[in-house]
Parts: sequence; C-alpha cells; structure tokens
Amino acid sequence: MTDVRRARIAELLPRRSRRKTRIGLVAGGLGAYWPQFPDLLPQLQSSSRYVSERFRNLDADVIDAGFISDPQDAAAAAEQLRLCDPDLIVVFLTTYLTASMVLPIAQRTGAPVLVIDLQPTESMDHATFDTGQWLAYCGQCAVPEVGNVFRRGGIEFRSVSGHLRDESAWARIERWVSAAHVRATLRHARHGLMGHLYPGMLDVSTDLTSVSTQFGSHVEVLEFDDLRVRVEQVSDDETAERVALAKEVFTLDPTTVNEEDLAWGAKVSVGLDRLVEDFELDSIAYYHRGLNGEQHERLGAGMILGSSLLTARGIPMAGEYELRNSIAMLVSDTLGAGGSFTEIQALNFLDNVVEMGHDGPAHLGISQHDPLLRGLGIYHGKRGWGVSVEFDVREGPVTTFGIGQERDGSYVFVASEGEVVPGPLLQIGNTTSRVDFGCHPGEWVDAWSASGIDHHWALSTGHRAAEYAAAANLLGVEFREVTVRTMTR
Repeated sequence: MTDVRRARIAELLPRRSRRKTRIGLVAGGLGAYWPQFPDLLPQLQSSSRYVSERFRNLDADVIDAGFISDPQDAAAAAEQLRLCDPDLIVVFLTTYLTASMVLPIAQRTGAPVLVIDLQPTESMDHATFDTGQWLAYCGQCAVPEVGNVFRRGGIEFRSVSGHLRDESAWARIERWVSAAHVRATLRHARHGLMGHLYPGMLDVSTDLTSVSTQFGSHVEVLEFDDLRVRVEQVSDDETAERVALAKEVFTLDPTTVNEEDLAWGAKVSVGLDRLVEDFELDSIAYYHRGLNGEQHERLGAGMILGSSLLTARGIPMAGEYELRNSIAMLVSDTLGAGGSFTEIQALNFLDNVVEMGHDGPAHLGISQHDPLLRGLGIYHGKRGWGVSVEFDVREGPVTTFGIGQERDGSYVFVASEGEVVPGPLLQIGNTTSRVDFGCHPGEWVDAWSASGIDHHWALSTGHRAAEYAAAANLLGVEFREVTVRTMTR
C-alpha cells in the first residue's frame, strides 16, 4: 500500500478521540544548597524549564508542579498532583535531595513514579568547576537513596539517568510516557462484550471482574439484540453511503463479492458505529453461533467489514468472544503499532516462517497491500456467509502481543519480536502474514505456547517488547518475552 493510499484511508476513517494522558512533573533539589551557592538554583531551574518544555512537546497533558526545595514543598506538590489524577508522575532530580522530598509524592498521589536525573552536559569541566558547579551534576547521588526507600515502602521504582540532551535517555523517558498512554487508555476504557463464548474455547474465557480490578476498565455486557435494533434503523441511504466508503477503502474481488452481501455488511457496519457511540465503547469482542440463517446468525456473519473499519479508527474488534485480545489490540493501537486479530495458521519449514492471521477483522492501518474484500460462501468453524477482509501486515519488524491469564487470575503481557517477510499467501478471505522469528518455526510455536498466551493475539508493527514491558510495569502485571535462543536452521 502506498503512503498516499494509507493517508487516504486514514482520512476516510478518522480516529477516536480519547482523554489525553496526564503527566505530573515536579523538579527538585536540596534547599540547604541555595544560600551556600547562589548561582546553583537558577541553573537548576533553567534545566527544569528545558525538561518541562520537552515534556510539553509530547502527546500528553503536562501538569507542572514546579520546583521543590524541602519536604513542605513536596507535600504541597503531592496534593496538587493528586488532584489532577495523573497517569504517570515524573520527578526530576536536578541535584541531590533527600528521599523525604520524593516519598510523599509517590505515596499521596497513588500514581506510578518515574525518577529522572539529567545532568547539564555529558561531563564536568574538572579543571575549572567549583563545588557549586559540581552540584548541578550530582542528581544521580540521590537515585539509590530514592530506590531504597521506595523498595522499603512497597513502591515500584523506575528511573532514567543521563544528561539533558542525551537522546538515548529521552528515548527511554518517552518509552515510559508511551506506557502511560496505555495505562491511561485502559484506566478509562469501556470494553463491549457481545454474545457468548465460542463453545469449547476454554482459553478465551475471561473473568470480567478481573478486567476492572487489574486494569481499571469497564466491561459493558451487550446482547446481539442491542446491535439488531440499531441495524434495523439503518436507512437505505446510509447503507449506500457505507457501501461507497467500503469501495473506496477496499479493493473488491469482482468474482466473489455480490452486492447483496456487501450491502448487508455495510448496513451492519452502520449499526456497529451506532452501538459504539451509544455505549461509548473503546473495544468490542463478540461471537454468536446462530442457526439456519436466523437474524442473529446473519448479524454475526456480517460483522467483518464494520469491525475492520472500526479497528482502523482505533476501536478494535475481535471475534470469537476474545475479550483479552480486543484489549491487547487496543494496547497495540495506543502505542501506534496497529494490532490485528491473529492466530497461528500454518508453519512453513522451507522458508522458516510462521504463517499467522485470522478470518477478520483486520487493522487496515498496517496493511502491506491494499486490503481486499472477498466474498465467502462459508466461514470455517462458524455459521453464515458474507464479505471478509484479506490482507497482510506491513513487511518489516513486528511484535506478537497478547494477554494471558494465570491460575490465580492475574494477567500477564506476552510478546515476541520477529519480521514479516514476503512470500506466497493464501487467498481465502483471511488476514495472513509470514513471520520470521529467527529460529525454527516449530521451536517458536513450542516456546510461545508455553508462555501462558491463549490462541489469539495482536500482530503489531515494530519491535515493541520494551514498550509492552513498560506498559505492564505501570499496570502492575507480569511481562514475558518469548525468544528462542537455539538456532536449528
């Protein structure tokens, strides 16, 4: 898919607007230094302004609580930050300060804290520096102290050390901000769950209460009738408009797509949009078995077009009642990585790739080629018929990402980095990509399956394991990266 084509699809499918991530920022140093070294505080405040400006250039609302010099200042900053309900608090250690100036901020706000210490330049000028100039470089001195006190207080400690214009340090900081985007999204997300579990898929079954207790999200339990009544209200003109949109977004296979099935998928798509709007949903997982072509079966079979259009707008949909996968897709999308509904389809031992995808929906924003609509007279393992999406994820680095649930009910983020490579693909109306994990594909399947993942996940663009790990850390869940060290090609 060309960049022009990708931009056009993005224009046609505007993304959902959500509450912006809130970053609380506070800088500080030990007030005892100020009367001793009059030039020190202005220099540190200048560094603080630079850091604040860097944060304001990120995609977040920044609440700057200013510069603190003692525990009283810290208490006031903690109260200001508590009231703004931040998703992440960043404490900038400009020079040495005591842990008593940081601990109240972490304790009273209840938000995860990132400690940063960024000295003014790469190194000191040892020949000319006096004590006051040196103190601008000793923010690192307090980092172990804060880490020790956090550990003793049962507070997760995380830090980034570097210098003000150290882009590698800023890349690590921005990784934590990206993780805060995920935390913010899940804290306020409303996940729709419509229909019932695909019979026998025990791995897919999810404790709904745990979604709220571990992520802070709300799960809205929906009936297929909630969709049915909205689809019934869709006019012929609205259906025709959605058909026109589908024809601009997708390439249609003229040999398999008939206008009646396309119109039905378009009508269901409009109904899905209304469902999302009425319930203010951020994701949906669905499944209905159906029988003998009855209305609910037709609704379930007509979902793939509308699901893909919504997923491209940042409202992911997953079939087979796979709630944890729709959440994983939302996490991937929040990181700007797409995230398409995926499972293992086959292994190619000649090319050493894992072929993976699904029978829809797809994330159109990460397609390698123009997405195709293909008409299917039968859906494997499901009742009904209709139009389905066929596409492959963009070639290059990718990360498989899913959410497992442990014996004690806790969640675990699972990821594995690979490369989508070119080659022959099935043409059966499914999403399919060829992923090379740098090892024997059978060994990768064994390791991936032993990780606690279920049989669905999100296929996301880029090597993102570090970002998923940071997001897991802020959310308080375990992270596992699957890598296979033995090379048996």
